[in-house]
Amino acid sequence: MMQVVHPPPETRVAVDVAADDMAAVDQVIRERLRSDVVLVNQVAQYIVGAGGKRIRPRLVLLFSAALGFDGPERHTLAAVVEFIHTATLLHDDVVDESMLRRGLATANATFGNAASVLVGDFLYSRAFQMMVSVNRMRVLDVLADATNVIAEGEVLQLMNMHDADLAVDEYLRVIRFKTAKLFEASARLGAVLANAPADVEDSCAGYGRALGTAFQLVDDLLDYEGDTHELGKNVGDDLREGKPTLPLLVAMERARDDERALLRSAIEHGETERLDDVLRIVRDTGALHVTREAAREEAARARDALRVLPPSPHREALLELTFRSVERSS
Repeated sequence: MMQVVHPPPETRVAVDVAADDMAAVDQVIRERLRSDVVLVNQVAQYIVGAGGKRIRPRLVLLFSAALGFDGPERHTLAAVVEFIHTATLLHDDVVDESMLRRGLATANATFGNAASVLVGDFLYSRAFQMMVSVNRMRVLDVLADATNVIAEGEVLQLMNMHDADLAVDEYLRVIRFKTAKLFEASARLGAVLANAPADVEDSCAGYGRALGTAFQLVDDLLDYEGDTHELGKNVGDDLREGKPTLPLLVAMERARDDERALLRSAIEHGETERLDDVLRIVRDTGALHVTREAAREEAARARDALRVLPPSPHREALLELTFRSVERSS
């Protein structure tokens, strides 16, 4: 395992260098969410208003600024990636039958599955209207590819449900399709807007891909280590949904035969009745530590990719994001 050294606190970015830009993005989001259909407004405002870390739009802003681009298109595309992300959340929660997200009832629990799916479609189509307005074929290419890969990732995850024999490589493939692809596209868009050379664009995309993978690994870890109140979702949801994530896969490899049989049954049947036993096995086998270290290795790859950027507060903010995304507890 790669040894990751954390920067001392005094090197951390104290000010949000993207704060003003994020405020501008929020304004774009409010304006472009409007619809003449009342239910569309209600559901869209509900899910976007629930908050979130807004990492994907922040990547568009930070990379474009780090590479010297300050045109208004950056706000439009930052809003676009947030709309695409929000649409995937609406659809995910329906597929997973989730009842809680970010500490609130999910949109499907509040408005019903049909409304959630259809408003998710609205957000996708509105995102494509907005990206066309930027009038850059490369932007369309990046985002069309990303949305297609994300959809493939969703299907792959569905195929892997309740599979206790899933290979780690296949699990990571789902992460890179379903989660990391939009991180990758967001970072790449900043470089595209700045007309960066192909090698710089690819390095920016590599940062996003590694950060997105690290972020999802920590999300999967927190499903077995976190607190429901802090997470804003129920601990053990992944198990209930039959998702064989890395903590479970590592525990399966390391557990005793009787424990492995318990884990297999829990994965195959989505059993949460013995969640306390599953949590104990996952912790006792060191699976959480392995997962956290895997996330730290991805974060280190992201930091390496930043070498193509000139020194700036925005580059430092991207560096800091690699630490905060991995060492978080929610």
